[in-house]
Amino acid sequence: MFKKILIANRGEIARRIMATCREMGIRTVAVYSEADCQAPHVYEADEAYPIGPAPAGESYLRIEAIIAAARQAGAEAIHPGYGFLSENPAFAEACHEAGLVFIGPPASAMRLMGSKIAARQVAQQVGVPTVPGYDGPQQDPQRLLQEAERIGVPLLIKAAAGGGGKGMRVVRSLEDFPAQLEGAQREALAAFGDGTVFLERLLEQPRHIEFQILADAYGQVVHLGERECSIQRRHQKIVEESPSPALTAALRTRMGEAAVRIARAAGYVNAGTLEFLLDRDQHFYFLEMNTRLQVEHPITELVMGLDLVRQQILIAAGEPLRLRQEELVARGHALEMRLYAEDPEQQFLPSTGKVFRFFAPQRPGVRIDSGVESGSEVSQFYDPMLAKLITYGEDRAASIARMRTLLEELAVFGVKTNSALLHAITENAAFREGLTFTSFLEEQGLLAPGALREQEALPSVLGAAALAEVLNEERGERNPWRRLGPWRLGGTGQLLRYLYEGEEHQVCLERLPGSGGSWRIEIDGGEPEEVLPQLAPDGALCLQRGARRERVQFFRLSGETQVMLRGRLYRLLRPLPPAIESSLRGRGQRGGQSLTAPMAGTIVKVQVSEGEPVRQRQVLVILSAMKMEHVIAAPYDGVVRRIYYREGDVVQGGAVVVEVEMGQSEATLAPTSQE
Repeated sequence: MFKKILIANRGEIARRIMATCREMGIRTVAVYSEADCQAPHVYEADEAYPIGPAPAGESYLRIEAIIAAARQAGAEAIHPGYGFLSENPAFAEACHEAGLVFIGPPASAMRLMGSKIAARQVAQQVGVPTVPGYDGPQQDPQRLLQEAERIGVPLLIKAAAGGGGKGMRVVRSLEDFPAQLEGAQREALAAFGDGTVFLERLLEQPRHIEFQILADAYGQVVHLGERECSIQRRHQKIVEESPSPALTAALRTRMGEAAVRIARAAGYVNAGTLEFLLDRDQHFYFLEMNTRLQVEHPITELVMGLDLVRQQILIAAGEPLRLRQEELVARGHALEMRLYAEDPEQQFLPSTGKVFRFFAPQRPGVRIDSGVESGSEVSQFYDPMLAKLITYGEDRAASIARMRTLLEELAVFGVKTNSALLHAITENAAFREGLTFTSFLEEQGLLAPGALREQEALPSVLGAAALAEVLNEERGERNPWRRLGPWRLGGTGQLLRYLYEGEEHQVCLERLPGSGGSWRIEIDGGEPEEVLPQLAPDGALCLQRGARRERVQFFRLSGETQVMLRGRLYRLLRPLPPAIESSLRGRGQRGGQSLTAPMAGTIVKVQVSEGEPVRQRQVLVILSAMKMEHVIAAPYDGVVRRIYYREGDVVQGGAVVVEVEMGQSEATLAPTSQE
């Protein structure tokens, strides 16, 4: 068995692999970029080595730097995790040439199945159906357009060399095909170093079902059941569960056997995942193979009672599989939701910055695989996933109930997250019934502007913020921006003002004598209510209204109180003094003429010139950030006045990129993610 393993990754997957290594008595070696020098995975490892600047291309994707670190540390093997170099056959070969064991499949199997085109051909050879499309070698745009016309719309353009939604475009009109093809090829080349694409007919309302397999070096292959990953956004999974509510026992057997046949035909060794689409008539089609450990592997671990990282290490060390297919039976139900640093009010663009506080409750049936802690930085250079929220129960209903409770008690302050979306999913009737398809979020309207707002909860949020402020001050915590108004009732009443989404609200508090610590709260002159507050040891505020209790998480910054209630983040500002507000209003803003970068990133394409007339919604600039492309579009008809950056320039979030002379009334920009 190995004595020391280097983990060629970062974040939660690096910490996850280290946990198993510790249990097996294996020392761990971390690598880190300049941006990650204080990251949790660095100080949890037994040793850690720097490998370059923040951009992944100059650090986590540098094969020679990682091999050099492994040699310096005296590691015997390298675990790639997922992402970065995990599906790069050149990396597997470099490990072998350096005398290191690559904990993953052989380069030959990775190269074969890493190509979606070749993988489709392998599936067809062993009698597994694939989605109709074009996977030929010709990449000429005109030939691809001809094939698109033959297949018909809607169709998918997909990168042959990668996954995770990178290099993927949905085409619903052949007129859009050339522009979408160019974008898909450019993104595929940037993400995987290979711009090759193929075309597939887009199935309407399919389910995304994948099967986990394990294969040893002696020809034994088993599957560990399925995971349903149908709920996706921008072709990226955000919710996974096992088992799937859609599969019968007979269908599960057929799909599992198909997965094993494909893996065996590919000469596959170690852990891998075979992905399928399941249509409304229960017909399944092979989609692709992921030649690595999956992000969602924990739910398989829970229902199967196995440690997949341990199995990977044992196989890489030459051990035969001691698992028999007839003995592998799933028990209970597991659910995983991906918590991302994203802004729901800005079309889920990544949210970068410091995580001031990260709190997730620990209890039976709950597992948190996190890459951040309180004080961590979310960088523009890497995927914005903060943590994987995982629950397990005796059945699907129990697992969903635990997830809903977990999301209601979760607290992330500093960066915005998608927790409100995840909570809304747990309360959605179609989700509870198991009616999930890859178009689920759009069909249920959960991505629509304002869909995640809960105005009816605002009074509870305002009351909690005011009580938290007063109780913390009574405990001796200094609050330099608290300003009590002149309102008093018997010397115990207090008035606090807050701004939420531009509207001012007033909270009147009065301590009730002889009530055991209860307060009377009046919001915006409405009906008063009696509340008994208590500060919990974990920092939460517990509010009791009669027999009902509610936990609210809060965090205070200078001039702002952030409150999390039922998975939703509310930012409450304190109004500025009138003199300052008047001064700010008198500065002469230029309205919506200056279009800014929604986040830090790299300019990959400038599609207009200075002096050029533009139409509303016309794409002006394409920005690449967090492994995705985002567009800056004209919010109105007008003329480009000035372009501040060129292709290849790195810009900071909020930087003015383009100025457009308005042809009509003022407007504001809402950049959209290009798909």
